[in-house]
Amino acid sequence: MSSPSLSPEPAERSRQDEDARLLQLVASGDRDAFARLYDRFSKPLFSIALRVLSDAREAEDIVHDVFVSLWEKSGGFESNRGSAFAWCVTMTRNRAIDRVRARKRRSELLSESVPSDLGYEVNEAGAGDSADELWGKEKAAAVRAALANLPAEQRAALQLAYYSGLTQQEIAEKLREPLGTVKARIRRGLLKLREFLPSRL
Repeated sequence: MSSPSLSPEPAERSRQDEDARLLQLVASGDRDAFARLYDRFSKPLFSIALRVLSDAREAEDIVHDVFVSLWEKSGGFESNRGSAFAWCVTMTRNRAIDRVRARKRRSELLSESVPSDLGYEVNEAGAGDSADELWGKEKAAAVRAALANLPAEQRAALQLAYYSGLTQQEIAEKLREPLGTVKARIRRGLLKLREFLPSRL
């Protein structure tokens, strides 16, 4: 009795070959092939991102980013290292995990750096009812509005920390500034927010 084959079934192999062909066309700038690939991949990739993030809007953002990368970097795909779909799944999962890490970094930044009287303590339970979520969105909007009033260098540092989820060391490297300078800007910026945020928050 022969051992079972580990090769893909004919239908699966045909699908993989078509995916690879479309990706090659995308690499040459074929927009129709890109649209077809989007139709084939977008739903399963969205499901993967949603499982990691538990947030539909963020999952949509991730899928959008993946397809932007796909358009720009499809020439780097190597079929001998796996299927086109597996390549996209890896990109999606990695970006979603990075987004989760960015959330954690934002929470850590807020819990460690924001003056307690700003009222932005982190909810360690990690969950709340719809009223809490609405309140959180209102506070986030207030923070964005307050950020616009900060000096440019403080605003840039805080935006990289809060919205991009970068560590202070990563911000220093990105801005090509000393770590101490970045720490001081973030601290001054957070203290300055107290002047602009509504006291009821």
